[in-house]
Amino acid sequence: MKAKVYFTREITPEKVVEIYHKLGITLPGKTAVKVHSGEKGNQNYLHPEFWKPMTDELNGTIVECNTAYGDATTGVRDHTESHLKLLEEHGWTKYFDVDLMDAEGPDVVWPIPNGKVLKENHVGKNILHYDSMLVLAHFKGHPMGGYGGALKQLAIGCASAAGKALIHSAGKTADRFETWNQHASSVVFPEAIADAAMSIVEHFKDRIAFINVMKNLSVDCDCCAVAEDPCMKDIGILASLDPVAIDQACIDLVINSDDPGKEHFMERVNSRNGIHTIEAAADLGYGSREYELIEF
Repeated sequence: MKAKVYFTREITPEKVVEIYHKLGITLPGKTAVKVHSGEKGNQNYLHPEFWKPMTDELNGTIVECNTAYGDATTGVRDHTESHLKLLEEHGWTKYFDVDLMDAEGPDVVWPIPNGKVLKENHVGKNILHYDSMLVLAHFKGHPMGGYGGALKQLAIGCASAAGKALIHSAGKTADRFETWNQHASSVVFPEAIADAAMSIVEHFKDRIAFINVMKNLSVDCDCCAVAEDPCMKDIGILASLDPVAIDQACIDLVINSDDPGKEHFMERVNSRNGIHTIEAAADLGYGSREYELIEF
């Protein structure tokens, strides 16, 4: 059976809640709401006000993890103290309980016995405090992965700083200063993302859901302090219980768009072999590239 992906062209906080309910899932217990909180200086990230109705609906806790920047000029989210300060500056702590899951070690280390590249994933230990997860992804480009959606939020988004280093180096090192000297190729990096994402999906099993918002469609990620402005018009909101299907649907909506900016966007995706992340995740078996798009 094809995965169901719900889609609306109307982008409002209220539509996020409505599309979530289309999924017919009740996320149990204490729910982690994974967002991208936005790097200092980034103009494209989705602000806390946008996500507030959805997070309130679940009485959820906003969760994030530290980054693995090797260069102090890249951003401020690579250290707990400065990251927490930025979360406050960006307004997240004004509206929500916020958990920087790897603020204190040690990390949780989950084995990936059937991974294509990675043998283990390092995750902030506070992930164990949650019974379920809602992955709220701002779909956009990415300077290394080609694009960022549900799979990236699961993998790099949920990994600790050490875990991010491990993914970026395709398992060679968990040292964030060393990883940039051993950056993975455009074949194994997407596979490492797919591996790490699988470990999160397997942990939460049927207690996880995904929403992608195709707004502010820059070729750059929200982790970029200096990001290109959007190159395409906004497209809409998608929701699914399948992280592979939802990312594939987003790529297809870009490809099938008549927006002239799609050529620039897809050049970023293709030049970084971004679709291989989706291919690898599907091959690992925790999602399908075959889907039914249900527009409402």
